Amino acid sequence: MPQEPRGVAPVATTLAKLRAVAFYSLTGAIAIPLFVVMLAFAPPVILLDRYRRSAEHFWNALWASISTLPLYKTEVVGMENLPGAKEPAVYVANHQSYLDIYTLLANLPRPFKFVSKTSNFLIPIVGWSMYLTGHVGLDRMDRRSQIRLVNDCRRLLENGAQVLLFPEGTRTTTWTGGDNPSPVMGSFKKGAFSIAKKAGVPIIPISLVGTGNLMPNGKEGLLFPGSTKMVIHPRIDTEGRNPDDVLKEAREAIASALPAGSY
Repeated sequence: MPQEPRGVAPVATTLAKLRAVAFYSLTGAIAIPLFVVMLAFAPPVILLDRYRRSAEHFWNALWASISTLPLYKTEVVGMENLPGAKEPAVYVANHQSYLDIYTLLANLPRPFKFVSKTSNFLIPIVGWSMYLTGHVGLDRMDRRSQIRLVNDCRRLLENGAQVLLFPEGTRTTTWTGGDNPSPVMGSFKKGAFSIAKKAGVPIIPISLVGTGNLMPNGKEGLLFPGSTKMVIHPRIDTEGRNPDDVLKEAREAIASALPAGSY
């Protein structure tokens, strides 16, 4: 049965708290000047690159890279499986940790849009930066918001942008047992696969490994030492296929790179 990760020594916990303070201090300090730069870039970007907003994404990626590089490294596998920078596609990834977005922004060299709670867009600096970059908001309790999400993603894809979704819908809350527990990937919802099917674009599965061990969900005040891995799997074409079958294939691809028993 899945369980919470085992407790760690008090010294390790204290060090993890200090690492988390260093992480949030660094990412906050970087966000302020970069947001000012993003504001300056916003008018020409919205005028000339309304949907992809590549220039704004560059500053997002730089922010994430500087925030994470001193604290943990990420091994990237499968870069050859990426679509072209201007080719519309839907990325789907497992969701273990608050660090997932940082890891993706820092290591996925494509100007993608991700889906986030609408309340996150109200967070000073960070949320405003998300708005300038054109990321997509979702209120999970509002049916109209869910319909807008589908329409917004389709509009982005039709105009050459790339979209990233976490088909689990939220971060994992369960763990494997044993001496080295790992986050357990949850079931997938069909939304991302239906969006890709209707837009006629491929699915690109991505496995995120280790982010949940560094910063477990619900313990964002801790950042343990270690490294992460990001595996980009071959594309899955959606044309002429049932979204349920695509979902199953994508989930199997993502699971293939995760520790045994964590899916």
